[in-house]
Amino acid sequence: MSVEKEEQPLVSRNGIVIDLLLSFCFFIFMGAYVLPPHVPSDDSLVVNIVAFMTSFCMTGVFWMAANMFRVTLVDFQRSKKN
Repeated sequence: MSVEKEEQPLVSRNGIVIDLLLSFCFFIFMGAYVLPPHVPSDDSLVVNIVAFMTSFCMTGVFWMAANMFRVTLVDFQRSKKN
C-alpha cells in the first residue's frame, strides 16, 4: 500500500487569514451601514450598540460559511485532478 501525499491541505494558514479579514470587513459593513436603519430607536448610541451586536452574530455565520466554502472548493479541486 502506498501512502499518497496530500498536495494542498483543506485548511491553510493563508485561508484562515483571508477569511478573518473578510469577516472583519463584513462586520464593519453590516454594523455601520446595513443594520442601523433597522434598529427602532432614536438614540444613536443605542442604535450603534444594537447594530454591532447583531453584526457580531451575523459575522460568525459569515465566517463559518466562508470556511465551509473554502474547504469545499479545495476538496472539489482535489477530486477534479484525480
